[in-house]
Amino acid sequence: MAFVEGPELRKQLETLPAAERESLIKPFLLPPRVRKSSVKGRKGNSKPVRTFLRSKLYYLLYFLIHIVFSIYTRIRQSYHAIVDRVLAILYYHHRTPELIRKDVRGLNRLPEHLSVVLTLRKDEDSLETLMDEVAELTAWSSCAGIPALSIYEKTGILKSHIPALHRIITSKLDTYYGPPSHQPALGVFAPHHPLYAPTLVPQSSKSNIETITVLLLSSTDGRETLVDLTKTLAEMAQHGKVSPQDIGTKLIDAELAEMMTIPAPSPQESGNDTNGTDSAAGNNLTPLTKADPDLVLIFGPYVKLDGYPPWQIRLSEIFCTGDHSTGIAGEVEAVEYQRFIKGLWRYARAEMRFGR
Repeated sequence: MAFVEGPELRKQLETLPAAERESLIKPFLLPPRVRKSSVKGRKGNSKPVRTFLRSKLYYLLYFLIHIVFSIYTRIRQSYHAIVDRVLAILYYHHRTPELIRKDVRGLNRLPEHLSVVLTLRKDEDSLETLMDEVAELTAWSSCAGIPALSIYEKTGILKSHIPALHRIITSKLDTYYGPPSHQPALGVFAPHHPLYAPTLVPQSSKSNIETITVLLLSSTDGRETLVDLTKTLAEMAQHGKVSPQDIGTKLIDAELAEMMTIPAPSPQESGNDTNGTDSAAGNNLTPLTKADPDLVLIFGPYVKLDGYPPWQIRLSEIFCTGDHSTGIAGEVEAVEYQRFIKGLWRYARAEMRFGR
């Protein structure tokens, strides 16, 4: 059939039956599209029992996995709690330096600089508890032969109570060593703070030359110190005081090591004052043998550095002391002697590769 264009074509199409018009248009139409949702709905509705059984099987597997891991966790916590209590009985110091030295005598290596991460609790007597923990750690470190102890507490509240902390530590050392003449020389300081090292008796009357140095750190000694050092080095480079090629890890190490170096006694400690302060103890305290800690102890259920200065611990061994259920009366961050000794044991057995 021949068709013409224009209005005559429309008239011819209108005269054709509907079936012929559909047959003429059908070759130019796209195949019909089936919606996926409708297909899925038909498939789901066709097998409802299988879908129900599959979902229940998934729930059963999840329940069994949860039960197995819960049992494993409970057994693990119970095991560590029993071991912790047994060690607490077998290795109790009885505030006797000889027993502590006996516990560490067989170790082939002890840290020259020990660092401990502590947390300020939310109790009313939290500050007194924190100071008592620092005093205990200082006594244990001194008896074990560790010359340097750094305490990291995020808020830095101990820096505002250095004289009181020194008195509490000295009182604690009395219970271990006896009179001040038998105690090691004690010095407490913090970065950008003067050394506090008073003595109650003349240094010449001491029967030993042991020393213990306590360094107080906080979060301000971490990132903020690195930022300030970066700004200072940048300004010095801009003014030509230092060459950019000289700025490297050695220079940063030297600058940050000054923060760990024992400062000279403050002017008011140059002689005896009304509080009995004497500079002899400060003069007998040697600089820290290692600015970076060899071992970092974390008294808690998991590793949480809580803003610890990152540059100082890049080569340090980190040991977390506890599990969730190993504390007494729910105290998961208790500073206990057996955990302190366990940390020294782990450090002695650690393999030092230093990235190799």
